[in-house]
This record gives sequence, C-alpha cells and structure tokens, in this order.
Amino acid sequence: MLFSFCFLTRGSAGFIYIYIYIYIYIYIQMIDLYWTVIPVMLVHYFWSHPGAEYNFWRSMVVVVLTWVWAIRLTHNYFRREKWQWGAREDWRFTDMARQHGQNWWWVSFFGVYLIQQVNILIIFANPHVVFLFGVCLPLYMVHSINKPLNVWDIIALVICICGIIYAYFADTQLHTFVSMNEKLKKEGEAIVPNLDEGLWYYSRHPNYFGEQLWWWGLSIFGWNLGGAWVFVGALINTLCLAYVTTLVEKRMLKEEYRVEAYKMYQQTTSIWIPWFKSPLKQLPKEKDN
Repeated sequence: MLFSFCFLTRGSAGFIYIYIYIYIYIYIQMIDLYWTVIPVMLVHYFWSHPGAEYNFWRSMVVVVLTWVWAIRLTHNYFRREKWQWGAREDWRFTDMARQHGQNWWWVSFFGVYLIQQVNILIIFANPHVVFLFGVCLPLYMVHSINKPLNVWDIIALVICICGIIYAYFADTQLHTFVSMNEKLKKEGEAIVPNLDEGLWYYSRHPNYFGEQLWWWGLSIFGWNLGGAWVFVGALINTLCLAYVTTLVEKRMLKEEYRVEAYKMYQQTTSIWIPWFKSPLKQLPKEKDN
C-alpha cells in the first residue's frame, strides 16, 4: 500500500535524526523510552489512514492493548529512574560504550539503535515488495484486512493481557526488592543478595517472559489474518532479549556479594518460563586419603 512506502521514506530520515539528537544531546538510554512511544504512534497511523481496512472491534482491542502496554512500560521506566528523565544511563549501554571506546558511535547506531528499528518498522507497499519485518507488523495487518472476529482473536487477547499483567507484577516485585536493598544499605545493614520470591521464585526473568507473551500474543492477531510471517518480528525480538538476558546473568555473577546465591538460583530456577524448582546439584565430596 502507498501509505507504507510514504512511511518508509519519511520515517527513515526521522529515525536517523532522532538517533543523532539522542547520541549528541542525551543518553543512548533514551532509546528505551522511545521504544515505548513508537508502537502507539504506528497503531494510530495505520488506524487513521484513509486506505485502512479493518474490523472495528479488533482494531479497538489492539489500539487499547497497545496503549496499556506502552503506559505500563513507560511507568516502569520512570519508576525505575525515580521519576526523573534520563537521570542515568542503562548499565548495559555504559558497559558496551566502555568496551568499544571510540567505535561506540557507530556500534551504538547499528547494534543498539538500528536493530530496534528493524524490530519496530513495518513498511511495505504490497505483497510483491520485499518486507521489512518487525514486531509491530501485526498492527499493520489488523488495519489492512477486514475479517470477522474468531476464536484466535480471543486467544491473542488473553495472551496479550496475561503478558502485560505478568510483566507488571514482575517489575513491581523487582522494584520493591531494589528499594528494600537501597534502604538496608543506607541503614548500614546487610542487603539481600537475590530476589527469589513471588514470580521470581518460578523463573529468573519473569519480566522478560511477560514482555515476550505480549509480543507473541500480538503476532497471533496478525497470523489470524493470513500473515504467518508476522512471527519473524517476535522471534527477532526474542533473540535480542535472549542476548540481554546473558548480559544480565554475567553482571549478576560479577557482584561478589551475590555470586554464590545466584549460582544456586541458576541451578534451581528456570531462566524464562515459569516452572517448579529443580533440585540443587550437590558437588561430589572429596575422598579422604
């Protein structure tokens, strides 16, 4: 469709401009906040375009869900940053900047910024044009095909809602844990090395699991309308989050006060998908000579 091509030509220049502005004037961390805004802009762009075709109720459900997801993620960002705008840079970006040195300007563009655009952008003119897949592709599909609601829409809705709620409670429990440790540290008391309660008892990264539920649930909306390839965007996003998970785990094991506790946590607790605890592996005892 023509409106997708227009979005490509205008949007690409705008995205590059935003990156330059963020890199020069703000922290690269701002890309995280920008990630929560773009899907909302996209869903309204597709919904309001004169050439859009869609089922009214499916469209309303997806628009509302996108807003709820964005509000939750934005709220979590500001809560984590103590309600300040860009007060600090994400440790992951700080570590990568230190690692790449003078090359960070182009590494951050291709490795951090551009890969998120590949996940966000949805631009194609018709089925005969090469598609640029992204996690927001289902938003396009929902506003390109008018098809009656069916059971798959209900399944997608339930998965999306479960993902948003699950991620909210996981992030809230993490925030409570971090706040408690900050208080203990100020009072000069021993801090708790590891969060192993609530949703974090069943998996080591329940917030990531909830986020993935949201994106895969959204993909079902698009798949239900005939776009089997919409899962590519969700898959790319999952692979990116898997890489982030490895960074988080390595960081945990670098902090001396929690190394042993976290190693035990890794042995007994599922990494993403909630599951029952595994038995702790006992190291073989050395035989007495």
